[in-house]
Parts: sequence; C-alpha cells; structure tokens
Amino acid sequence: MLFYQVINQQYHTIKQLLLQYFQISHRLLIKLKKYKRIHLNGIPTYIDKTLSIGDIVTIYIDFDEISENIVPTQMSLNIVYEDTELLILNKSYGIPVHPSVSHFNDSLSNGVQFYFSMQQLQRKIRPVNRLDKDTSGLIIFAKNEYVQELLIRQMKDKTFEKRYLALLEGFLTNASGTIDAPIVRKKDSIIEREISTQGATAITHYTLLKKLELPNNGNHQNSIRSLSLVEFRLETGRTHQIRVHSSFLGHPILGDTLYGNASPDICRQALHAYKISFIHPFTKEHMMFSIPLPEDMKTVIRHSKIK
Repeated sequence: MLFYQVINQQYHTIKQLLLQYFQISHRLLIKLKKYKRIHLNGIPTYIDKTLSIGDIVTIYIDFDEISENIVPTQMSLNIVYEDTELLILNKSYGIPVHPSVSHFNDSLSNGVQFYFSMQQLQRKIRPVNRLDKDTSGLIIFAKNEYVQELLIRQMKDKTFEKRYLALLEGFLTNASGTIDAPIVRKKDSIIEREISTQGATAITHYTLLKKLELPNNGNHQNSIRSLSLVEFRLETGRTHQIRVHSSFLGHPILGDTLYGNASPDICRQALHAYKISFIHPFTKEHMMFSIPLPEDMKTVIRHSKIK
C-alpha cells in the first residue's frame, strides 16, 4: 500500500502524483484504474481528480495473482532477507531460476511459488535480477509489480549495484580495468553469446584480488596452474556478460565449458553473485547484502597458494 498526504500544490491531480512522485508506470496505472485500487480520502476515485491540501491518497498495489505456468514445488530456500515487498535468496549452483522443458518443476521459481503458497500469498513470480543455472549467489524476487518495476528502473539508472566474485584461468595483466565490448547472441545458437560490433552495449568493471597457483596433481595437460580471484561490477546486465567478457580478455572463468574449458577442480563456472545494493522502493533506505563464497569455490582457493 502506498500513502500520500497533500501538503502543497506540487501535484495538481492524482495522475501527476502517481506518475511523478510514485513513478508508477502507465501499464500499472491502467491496472490500478481497472480494479479501483486508487482511493482519495478512503473512497475509490479517478486519476484526473484534482488534489486539495489535506487530501489523503492511498494506492493498493498488491493484487492476488499467480503464475499459472509455474508448479509449486517444495524445496529448501536459503533466505537472506524478506519483508512485505521483497524476498532475497542465496541461490545454489545447478538450479535454474525459471522453469523450462527440462526443469519444469525444479527451478527456483517453483520453490518460491510453493513458499508463497505456504504463506497464503497469491503472487506472480517476479525475479528482479538473473543468474545462470550454474552461477550461485544473490537473487531478488519482488512481491508485486510496482516493486519489480522500480528495481529494474534502478538497474537502468545504475543505482542498483551488482558485484560478483570469479576464479579466472591464468593471471590478469592489470590490477583493474573496464571491459567495454558489445554482446550479441551467436548465430544459430539460442544459448551462446559473443562479442560483436552489432551487439548491445556491455560494460564490466573488474578488480584483481588475488593471484593463485594450483598444484599440478600429476596431470599437467588438464590442470590449470594459475588462477585469478577477481571481483566484477556490472554496469550493464547482458546475458552471460561476465562469462563472455572474461573469455574475451583471454582468461575464461574456471570450469566454464561454454566459453572456456572444463576443469578437474570444479564442476561448474566459478562465478558467484556475492553483493547487491539498491534503494528500497518503499522505505527509500539504502540496502546492501553480501554473502560468502560457496564451498566449491572456497575449496579451490584452499588448495591453492597465493603467488
């Protein structure tokens, strides 16, 4: 529920208030009108209604709605934070965010749907950020359309920050840098991406944290002797952006079989979304969450020595 008491004539109509102050999209505004969710002094009203000093405007943004194509499935969710508007999870690797033909009932969205149903919440599944199936880390689910819209807008405005940790093959030459290389879907592939001048803008900032050396284990041909622990900060959010940009640098992510090489040291790409920060759409509070590396990435580091 959104609430506003008129104390001056900055907004002359309810429509101005909703679009300018609350930043409600035209699409959501149509839905609010249809279901009579906009009230003036406790009574449903029209958006062209003129506002007067002392008026109280209430917008009921929560709707009972479900994602009909997502089957509720009981699973263990690692909840990092939850309030009436947001659910933030630490996703394990190996779990896709969205259902698909091969993961019809075992995606993270299936688990969130079940969790909501146990709370008697009829909500659509609205992930705010995306993570690949084998990327671990923080992911946000919005509990209503308004919150989802504002957080996605923060991503576009670059006030929503996402940081990742990754283990890369080899030693990076520079201690920090920026990769500005556009990304496009590879021809004849529905999954793989590549660098192309015809692609969408993609900007990734990186910082080298540690140089590591792995023992040979008697199998030099298939071992990766040198690794870089790197922090990435995304300025844009293209599909597979960090994976494509790391490969473009000549240092693919350890274990990334799509853009690099399989590894005996880890069974997936060693990429972890460890930190997010944003402005809470309701409280306007600056929110920051960080989580430690998962055990498989920690194991690789423990088995290494710092150069």
